[in-house]
Amino acid sequence: MKSDEFTVILERIDQGDPQAAEQLLPLVYGELRQLAASKLSREFDYQTLQPTALVHEAWLRLGGDDQQPWANRAHFFAAAAESMRRILIDNARRKRAQRHGGQYQKVPVDATALDIPAHCQDDEELILLSDALDALVVHDPRKAELVKHKYFVGLSLEESADAIGISVSTAKRDWAYARAWLFREIKRMRA
Repeated sequence: MKSDEFTVILERIDQGDPQAAEQLLPLVYGELRQLAASKLSREFDYQTLQPTALVHEAWLRLGGDDQQPWANRAHFFAAAAESMRRILIDNARRKRAQRHGGQYQKVPVDATALDIPAHCQDDEELILLSDALDALVVHDPRKAELVKHKYFVGLSLEESADAIGISVSTAKRDWAYARAWLFREIKRMRA
């Protein structure tokens, strides 16, 4: 996607052009779908969302055809990253809810047949990460934003640095700090 074409459409949205928002989705759809696919490929095996569904839900949460004014490409993709993260967290919480049988642990058939405890991560891990990330936002918003871009959207460290507007070396330091901070926070929350 060309950055100047994106900027022109953002300016048209800002000026109230109703057709500009309709042109934005086709322009960003491929990139959003690629990010969603990348993120979901690293999700837990039981994740039921498909990349297309994640992109469509994120698009609707971003305003659909009634887009808000976006400052730039980085602002739009940061909002999309946050939207995708929230969707995954909401989905995990919904699946865990009591009324959806969330009190039961999913066990693969082969694990029960061999009478071996299943070793799988569950929605609880994703929710713990989200809660810890919310705490990191309060502690250090920039580092939390980097985690959202890298972990929840699937951007590389370099792409995340570019989206946030920091150097790659700063992103490396922030990533190391954020990982250690989140590990400590999740450990504290489990206690």
